[in-house]
Amino acid sequence: MDDRDWMAQRFQENRPHLRAIAYRMLGSIAEAEDAVQEAWLRLSSSDAKSIENLAGWLTTVTGRICLDILRQRKSRREQSLDTQMPEPVLNGEGGMDPEDEMLIADSVGFALLVVLEALSPQERLAFVLHDMFDVPFAEIASILGGSQEAARQLASRGRRRVRGAPAPARPHESC
Repeated sequence: MDDRDWMAQRFQENRPHLRAIAYRMLGSIAEAEDAVQEAWLRLSSSDAKSIENLAGWLTTVTGRICLDILRQRKSRREQSLDTQMPEPVLNGEGGMDPEDEMLIADSVGFALLVVLEALSPQERLAFVLHDMFDVPFAEIASILGGSQEAARQLASRGRRRVRGAPAPARPHESC
């Protein structure tokens, strides 16, 4: 197996994890796929053999790509592409069909995405990576280019905003 095949195989092993992160960050399947594809392009143009922790490197790169997309979206005042979910339909007996139950489960995920839209890109990254994927704050800090304490604060602020608690006054936005 040559280096390129090895790299492609390792990337494919990480693809579901990267897609999950990107989707939770961006709320759009199409944008998530674009972010994952961009991560592949960056990996294929780098010296992958010199990367000690490929999964961590790919998570970092995907997180940064998602941050860039969120910042661009915010600066252009765009919304995610996947913004409408079909309403569940009750069957004649008052119960729900399995397909409708699946739609309800998807709508719960959609509701979380709607809530996440209220977070700043940095809060969203810290919250999603730490609370949903258990990424350590040290790694989140390196993605954001700040301190672990700042990453902790961003995740905490994101949690409060997701729960609906009023956010405290912010002395500065970046970490």
